Amino acid sequence: MSSTVKSIKITYNPINEKNTFTSGDWVTGQVTLEVTKECQIDSLLVQFKGKAEVLWTERHGQVTVVYHSKEKYFSLKHYYVRDKDVRGEDNESLITKQNGETYSSVVAPGCHVYPFSFQIPCQTMPHSFTGLVGKIYYTLKTKLGRSMRIDQKDKVKINYVSNAAMSAEIDVMMPQHESKDKKMKFFTSGSVAMDVRLEKSGFYQGEGLKVIACIENNSSREIKPKYCVYRKHSFFANGRRRLSTKDLLKEVGQPIPPSTNVKVSQIITIPEDAEPSILNCGIIKAEYRLRVYLDVKYASDPEIKFPIVIMPAGQVSAKAPPPAASDFGFEPFGNTNPPQWGGVPPQPPTAPYSLDPPPPYGAHAMYPPLTDSGNSYQRLN
Repeated sequence: MSSTVKSIKITYNPINEKNTFTSGDWVTGQVTLEVTKECQIDSLLVQFKGKAEVLWTERHGQVTVVYHSKEKYFSLKHYYVRDKDVRGEDNESLITKQNGETYSSVVAPGCHVYPFSFQIPCQTMPHSFTGLVGKIYYTLKTKLGRSMRIDQKDKVKINYVSNAAMSAEIDVMMPQHESKDKKMKFFTSGSVAMDVRLEKSGFYQGEGLKVIACIENNSSREIKPKYCVYRKHSFFANGRRRLSTKDLLKEVGQPIPPSTNVKVSQIITIPEDAEPSILNCGIIKAEYRLRVYLDVKYASDPEIKFPIVIMPAGQVSAKAPPPAASDFGFEPFGNTNPPQWGGVPPQPPTAPYSLDPPPPYGAHAMYPPLTDSGNSYQRLN
């Protein structure tokens, strides 16, 4: 960084203890610019955007193939000082001071604070996410432009949590029921069977997941019911899917002796730090499964898998009214200057959150349609 511009930094103001934001919330903050001597600047802006991106490479013989895809949700931009040669767009506005004056392009020595305010668009978007080869991020960025100088930038990410928990593609209140039976061979004779039920399909972080199972052990050996909650990350690009799985927790039930029929109930607590499911992004999916299986010695274990949705705990949106101009010294979305540039009008406040029933699970595919590129896709039920 040049000696004239000592530093440029962008910060935002948290609105709750968890430091999270959701649709309709106002994100306020400031750009702090410190210069050692008077200087002329061509442009100074702050930008707020949300997007998803995946990127990975694969070796096919001697060729390295790059798989890359993006999905943009919004991009808003405010200027404090605007380059006269740049034409404005609909999603851009010019911020003015409290008295309506524009910010000067000549900056005096010292520390200067430029406040800003954005409202997160009132639309359904996926949660902030970072995975093996993909991420979903919501970023505040500032950029300073000076003639014959490299642009100087700073950025910071905010943690966005969707307030549309039911954006999932399955009915979170829908009970689930599956059964499985297996005849033993080789070192174990007889048969085992299980009939498993879940009271619903969606669970909040930290909530107890209740599993009810009727188990028939008509085999010659003792068996144990076991439970595993695992996550599934899928990344899509150029007709390919990259898969990453991880077991989150495992639990073991009481042993069931031979020639016994029992009904067992198990409470599995969803980890409080488990990331919410992501089912509303076209290139990234974060899904969960509950695997219930019977541990039978010297035999393959019969198992049942249930798709489950994990939702953010305590989804309380901080819908504060738009910041007043007197609080920050400018209009919430800025004044336009000249008028033909067009401002970004504030969006209407969202209605109180209501839990509308989502569509049935079977009405949608678990993954977006993919075009076969000649390679076999990984699949995990």
